[in-house]
Amino acid sequence: MKSMTGFGRGAVSEENFAVSVEIKTINNRFLDLNLRLANELQSLEGNLKRLIQTRLSRGRVDVFINTERTSNVVYELNRPLIAGYLSALKQLQEEFGVIGEPDLNVIARLPNSLQTKADDLSEDFAGGIEEAVKLALDELEKMREVEGESLKNDLYHLLSEIETHLPKIEAESETVAEEYLQRLTKRIDSLLSKSDSQIEIDQARLAQEVAYLADKSDIAEEITRLKSHIEQFRGIMNDEKEVGKRLDFLTQELNREANTISSKTNNLIVKESALHIKSAIEKIREQVQNVE
Repeated sequence: MKSMTGFGRGAVSEENFAVSVEIKTINNRFLDLNLRLANELQSLEGNLKRLIQTRLSRGRVDVFINTERTSNVVYELNRPLIAGYLSALKQLQEEFGVIGEPDLNVIARLPNSLQTKADDLSEDFAGGIEEAVKLALDELEKMREVEGESLKNDLYHLLSEIETHLPKIEAESETVAEEYLQRLTKRIDSLLSKSDSQIEIDQARLAQEVAYLADKSDIAEEITRLKSHIEQFRGIMNDEKEVGKRLDFLTQELNREANTISSKTNNLIVKESALHIKSAIEKIREQVQNVE
């Protein structure tokens, strides 16, 4: 199990170039890749994205690549851009009567007016960039694994906390029928005491109503499902594949069972225990949001 939060750095240095790569990741429902590439590296974007997708499955991923050339670099003019700029200047002179000549320094500072020659991106340079990305991914994954282990320990603790409250709920659930009988009998006696008429209680009918209400309030099935979900949760956490979405689904199911238990009975001990369980589940939900 891995966290979606991490950081990795990789660097490659050769005779003619040096490359450094930083990768930062945070939680996200899907894989959201953001590569910050200089114009001369745009042709590598597809390959780099595919490389990262083979290693990461979820999270927002920000990739920063810095390069330095130590050999002579050949530049070429961005002729369409410069021609458009000069044409706009000429139109400016004609329409507004502005006097002056284009400044070479200004043209040279135009964004992308000078570009690295397309064929100057050598195989060694491109390979060095990919290697630096792999090294950054290696470091990133190690950090995500460490963070994932910490998350796993926290989740184990929270699951155990839920389990400590289940015996109390089970013990109280066995007395539901008796509680309903006492409450109904007390209610009927109270109503009869306010009436002058003498009404004989049909004990069989009373027992039938109590059984019906007790069956509606039976929480044994919810308890069983809670235990099953907890075991599934532990099993999934030990899976080496991406587990975040499955754990998120199970967290919803845990919360559903806890809500049902709380709503089915007025027993204070059960309600209090269910409240503690729901509090632990909410903490689980927060932690699971960071699991890949």
